[in-house]
Amino acid sequence: MSALKTVIVPINKAGYPFIAAFFVVALLLFTVSQPLGWIGLVLTAWCVYFFRDPDRVTPTKPGLVISPADGTVIMITEATPPPELGMGNQLFTRVSVFLNVFDVHVNRMPVDGTVRDLQYHPGKFLNASLDKASDDNERMSVRMELPDGRDIVCVQIAGLVARRIVWWVQPGQPLRAGQRYGLIRFGSRCDVYLPLGTAPLVCVGQKTIAGETVLADLNGAEAARDGEVR
Repeated sequence: MSALKTVIVPINKAGYPFIAAFFVVALLLFTVSQPLGWIGLVLTAWCVYFFRDPDRVTPTKPGLVISPADGTVIMITEATPPPELGMGNQLFTRVSVFLNVFDVHVNRMPVDGTVRDLQYHPGKFLNASLDKASDDNERMSVRMELPDGRDIVCVQIAGLVARRIVWWVQPGQPLRAGQRYGLIRFGSRCDVYLPLGTAPLVCVGQKTIAGETVLADLNGAEAARDGEVR
């Protein structure tokens, strides 16, 4: 049974309307041309794959910051959080994870805490791998207050292909690290803002797994890590 679960994973219910639409179009294409119908079925299979929502094993040590997204770390830099959160010019360490269209797109909460603020910002649909996407693109920003009073910010950013950000949380809601809180369709980016001075435990170019990969340890003293391709 465990082996079967690695092949057949749950599908997030947000994908059901899209999967149904793809399948109906595939059937219609079969009435026009059999090759087109098969292409439609392949695209339907991809849509099912896109909306997969596997369970994850989240580390529970206090102070850990967990990746909110599957993808690749494309940038680690100092930056101010999105202005709509009203956090002023305070600098944070920003870790940016880029999701391509083959990554799992269900987003998970990076820390245990309470949603202090939630702000949607309409914007452009630039390539999410660009630095300016953090400022210019459509986004949803979540400000999380930790039990010790510190803040962590997690931002869902739409990309060149992504046209819809979905979130399932509200201000004042308590959340746990690894808990599902949103989804981005169909290619995108997640930024996590760590308190300045927190050493990231991932490197640029490293693959991350939502709900599992440790981005940082707020209570740790380990220095920032270096990495190289091997």
